Amino acid sequence: MFRRLILPLMLLVGLCVSNSAVSMPAVQRAVLPNQLVMLTSEDHSLPFVTFQLLLNAGSWRDPEGQEGLAYLTAKALLLGTSNRRAEVIHEELDFMGASLGASATKDYAEVSLRVLKKDLEKGFALFMEVLTSPSFPEQEIRREIEKTLAAIRSAEDQPDDVAQRHFERILFAGSPYGHPAYGTKESVSKLGREEVHRFFKTYYHPNNALLTIVGDIGPAELKEKILPRLEAWPRATLPDSRFEVRFQESPQTVKIDRNLTQANILIGHKGVERANPDYYALTVMNYILGGGGFSSRLVEEIRNKRGLAYSVASYFSPGKFPGSFEVSLQTKNSSAKEAISIVLAEIERIRKEGVSDQELEAAKKYLIGSFPMRLNTQAKLAHFLSQVEYYGLGLDYPEKYAFLIGSVTRDEVLRVARAYLHPEKLILVIVANLKEAGLE
Repeated sequence: MFRRLILPLMLLVGLCVSNSAVSMPAVQRAVLPNQLVMLTSEDHSLPFVTFQLLLNAGSWRDPEGQEGLAYLTAKALLLGTSNRRAEVIHEELDFMGASLGASATKDYAEVSLRVLKKDLEKGFALFMEVLTSPSFPEQEIRREIEKTLAAIRSAEDQPDDVAQRHFERILFAGSPYGHPAYGTKESVSKLGREEVHRFFKTYYHPNNALLTIVGDIGPAELKEKILPRLEAWPRATLPDSRFEVRFQESPQTVKIDRNLTQANILIGHKGVERANPDYYALTVMNYILGGGGFSSRLVEEIRNKRGLAYSVASYFSPGKFPGSFEVSLQTKNSSAKEAISIVLAEIERIRKEGVSDQELEAAKKYLIGSFPMRLNTQAKLAHFLSQVEYYGLGLDYPEKYAFLIGSVTRDEVLRVARAYLHPEKLILVIVANLKEAGLE
């Protein structure tokens, strides 16, 4: 449940099989009087409408000692409102065949609704009710906290989660990006209705949000059934949003002894923010290094040639703030040292030698060609548009992407590999039977 919520480097990639822009439905952008940013895109192929609301209220907003508060607040939206108990909300959703969800990542909180066109007005009214007038019943919040604590305890038995948690805690050097969005046992157990209500009152406002609407809805219905409720949502004064992410800039090794047959290994360091102009060259470079599945160098060297691991991958996790670069793999305890040495060697090789023409063209062809699969449902399109707006990529992003990827050169790949891969700063986390791995 609580695998890391990242924006993998494959986020928003590709466009179409040629170097021309993908055919995108028209998108309208508006800023309402209450400063809510709204994106709309008509899609009449199916009788559904999808809403996705992003609020600048992710776990980076968690007060110190209250880690997990943003996540809990988002989850608590569905626990009841001033007019409906939680079970009534779920009954009404079931009756409509609609889905309504809320959660939080490190960057943002999100609330989403998918509803049949015939139930648009009723479904959207429920969406706005949970968003603007949640009651946060104490007993229901306590149950949600217990569910979160149970999931955290379960994650402690998952070696990949253990490795990820230790890696992020070290990399982000005590800043809010360094804790899981869902918090820790210590922090979550101290949370309650008062903290949730305060967080909600601070951040859940239209001038701190963007709403994407995709589906079977036209301008007349939007004006009649949607805009009045949105415009009635009052704006508020927001706190200072400045935030500094701190990073561990020196190498560190963490070895965690567990009675496991497989070693779980995580290697990485500071990454980049999504708005970094080198994102596109990094996408190509990472695809060749370890992000391209069976065609990547790491898979070829570690899995195909030596049979040391079933899966190995590298990825950047760019967000609103610089995220991480990571390589993750699982291998037999006895093979851990060898696998680690190969990862380090491949990082050095791409920094020193760059990539071949064949590797470059194959990577660009895949990245450009894969994009339509990421927009083939209403939910995917709504997510895509929300991300484009949230990270400031511009609504002409689909028209630019194929060109930006297609124009990446071997020299650029070599440049970004040298600029953004830092073997001298790598954090290494190993969760394994250390005796069998020879790492005691």
